Amino acid sequence: MNSKKSIILVVTLMVIISFLAVSLAEAGRVRGYYRRDGTYVQPHYRTNPDGNPYNNYSFPGNYNPNTGRMTPGNPNTYLDRYYNPSYPGSNSPYYSPYNNYRRR
Repeated sequence: MNSKKSIILVVTLMVIISFLAVSLAEAGRVRGYYRRDGTYVQPHYRTNPDGNPYNNYSFPGNYNPNTGRMTPGNPNTYLDRYYNPSYPGSNSPYYSPYNNYRRR
C-alpha cells in the first residue's frame, strides 16, 4: 500500500513538472534593448512565434492579459504589416519601396 502511494506521488509530480515546463516555454519576458538606430525597446512579454498572426496579443480585437485591455486597431492593417514588413509607415529597418510583396 505504501509503495502504491509513492508511485502515485511520483507520477503526479512528473505530470505537474511537465505542465510547468510547457507553460514556461510558451511565454517569456524580453529585456529592454537598443536597436541599431538607437531606439530603446521597453521590456515586454512575448509568446513563442508560431506563424499565426491571429493568436498574437497584438492582433486587433484580442485580449492582452499583460495590459488587461483589448488590442485596438484595424485587423487588415495589422495583417499587411505582418506579411509585408516594408508596409509604408512601419518601423521596420528593412523598409524599401522596392520590397513591396506579400507572402502567402
